[in-house]
Amino acid sequence: MSQESITRLNENEILFRDEVLKFARQTIAPHVSEMDESEKMHPDVIRGLFEMGLMGIEIPGDLGGADGNFFMACLAVETLSMIDPSVGVLVDVQNTLVNNIFKKWGNKEQQKKYFTKLAKDTIGCYCLTEANSGSDAFALKMKATKDGDNYVLDGKKIFITNAKEANIFVVFANINPELGYKGITAFIVDRDMPGFSVGKKEVKLGIRASSTCEVILDKVRVPQSHILGEVGKGYKIAIETLNEGRIGIAAQMLGLAQGAFVAALKYAQEREQFGKPISSFQGLQFQLAEMDIGIETARLAVYNAARKKDAGEDFVREAAIAKFHASSVAENVASKALEIFGGYGFIKEFPAEKFYRDAKIGKLYEGTSNMQLQTIYKLLETNAK
Repeated sequence: MSQESITRLNENEILFRDEVLKFARQTIAPHVSEMDESEKMHPDVIRGLFEMGLMGIEIPGDLGGADGNFFMACLAVETLSMIDPSVGVLVDVQNTLVNNIFKKWGNKEQQKKYFTKLAKDTIGCYCLTEANSGSDAFALKMKATKDGDNYVLDGKKIFITNAKEANIFVVFANINPELGYKGITAFIVDRDMPGFSVGKKEVKLGIRASSTCEVILDKVRVPQSHILGEVGKGYKIAIETLNEGRIGIAAQMLGLAQGAFVAALKYAQEREQFGKPISSFQGLQFQLAEMDIGIETARLAVYNAARKKDAGEDFVREAAIAKFHASSVAENVASKALEIFGGYGFIKEFPAEKFYRDAKIGKLYEGTSNMQLQTIYKLLETNAK
């Protein structure tokens, strides 16, 4: 990481980042290939994330958390993703989606019950997407029918990150489809509730150690006390949380790009052709310089969005810009890194092909690149009036 980037972090942030990177190199790096091949997160990695406090960064200290801020959560995601973006997204979903929902929308009883678990040893996940509601998130069909002091949830979610390992699920369902998006409500669902199950795990191109599964609710009875926020406010919770989550995904893509770049630069300085390192050829020097420019501008966008969020400023436009730009940079840098490795870049023994596979998801989840452009344009249009 460049000296210029370091100066944008305060002393505590630098120490935090360095500790996370040390942990990632010692605990995660030895398992990266194995986890990718087995499509499974190693238990030592999960255990280590909790022991490091990385699964509860913004959770208050008196509830077992690290008492940090949103920027630190993004910094952790970025740093972990330099080593393995699969681990980065595990931590991202826990912090920027699940923990943030409980922090902003959970009542005191819910926070006390669930924060202590989420900080200590329990993984959570965010269940919004359905077969016919992706970019059109509020077209969801899962129903929540009132029955006394309970709601009965019925339906299926797809592409749910962390579902295989999770025990706490934030599920969005509609209490009255006739109301459209105004009927959407957020529920806390525990894994052991009767009728709840995790379905098939998807086999993916990249971030293969990160679980992506179906979540099935077959007439699951959820107490009214498990509603997050208010009945019918689920759409607001989803929108606001996704805006925050997009910064986390941008941080993941930033870390991925940095990891691919570091590997490519090291290889270029060591690999010799025609009697000298390939990094001595101007054509390759220009490629590396362009990669560094992309990473630096992505870092500016990500850090700016995260800082604005922590400052309580409007950050929706900045979040969309960060996610769009960082995912584009990650895909470009990972592609160039693979080419710099040459034929070695195409085989699994070297890191370039995994970074290349992992990069593509950045333009797809938590809002496609086209959805980010739409968000940016709508804000431009609104501000022009």
